[in-house]
Amino acid sequence: MPGNEIIGNDELNELKKIFSNGSVLFSLGFENKRNGYFAVRKFEENISKFFKSKYCVAVSSGTAAIKVALKALGVSKGDEVITQAFNFIATIEAIIDLGAKPILVNVDNNYSMSLDELKSKISKKTKVILPVHMLGYSSNMKEILNIAKKNKIKILEDNCETMGGKYKNSFLGLCGDIGVFSLDFNKTITTGEGGLIVTNKPNLYKFSKEYIDHGHINKIGISRGMDDASMIGFNYRITEMQGAVGISQLKKLKFILKENKKRFSLLEKKLVNTKNFRKIFNNTVPNYEVFIFQVGNDDKKKIIEAMKSCGFNTKVLPGALKWHCASYWKKIFSVKERKLFLKTENILNESIAIPILIGKKISDYNKLISKLNNILK
Repeated sequence: MPGNEIIGNDELNELKKIFSNGSVLFSLGFENKRNGYFAVRKFEENISKFFKSKYCVAVSSGTAAIKVALKALGVSKGDEVITQAFNFIATIEAIIDLGAKPILVNVDNNYSMSLDELKSKISKKTKVILPVHMLGYSSNMKEILNIAKKNKIKILEDNCETMGGKYKNSFLGLCGDIGVFSLDFNKTITTGEGGLIVTNKPNLYKFSKEYIDHGHINKIGISRGMDDASMIGFNYRITEMQGAVGISQLKKLKFILKENKKRFSLLEKKLVNTKNFRKIFNNTVPNYEVFIFQVGNDDKKKIIEAMKSCGFNTKVLPGALKWHCASYWKKIFSVKERKLFLKTENILNESIAIPILIGKKISDYNKLISKLNNILK
């Protein structure tokens, strides 16, 4: 479920703490006015504690998080970043905005980066491999990590869509060198807009923390007006109001994951034709936010109509495919380049994603399952 389903008095009460502690809406400075209350700082600390990361930096969007993380890894003009043809367009925009070249590979039938294509696209210019954990499931991290290690290439995990998912004993986003989350209004937890950068590497943290604040070092005891700058930076900060909402939303993440799994497990257990379901890679745990399966075109139309009759819309597949599949991106890739991604487009065109929503009761999902099984069998 997206966190926006359960926004309420908890978030309001966190926001009130800002106004009862000096009404400082800016995330830095004003120590004498704010009575020691820093919402963004507390949110970052709570994220690090929950996900067991040494460091966290909150930023203005998931897109900004990707760009800053890439920059922290040293990506610049002329470098190549390998990622997949199934993602949200923001992943590619961030690469291009740094002057780097996105090198895309198709996804396999399990919606993860094609390993053969990944290996074939590695060159002397490859700076980063960027797997995208799409729609609640982990990529094939075991193999991707092995390929990156063998070729001595850094990994940035785009985990904007699978917060709370795991690979082995690590949360997704913390399996490679650096990872990012999105906090936009339709994500697992939300601050309206926003993003997070997580890492265990102090140099990547230091760069990210300073870059998003115009290069500010933020020396303790020095006013911001007299502070030194370590670099030419930019402004990707978030406000205290976003931090406060994030504090409340994070407290609900375990509940969200638990409720997601209930509904996901019901679909997994009761829907027929299980061979067509998206598989969960060994040693991974999804966040159970979306249930994906493949069908033929004739059945797809019937299934979408059946879902609508039960009050369900699809999520991304197929409803927002044009924003998530590179074969459609005319402003970025040439006709010849877009034809290289038709394999991904064909897989996605045969796919349906059922959203997991707390606003839908178990009985609603049982009703949906009954209708779908009449078609699938």
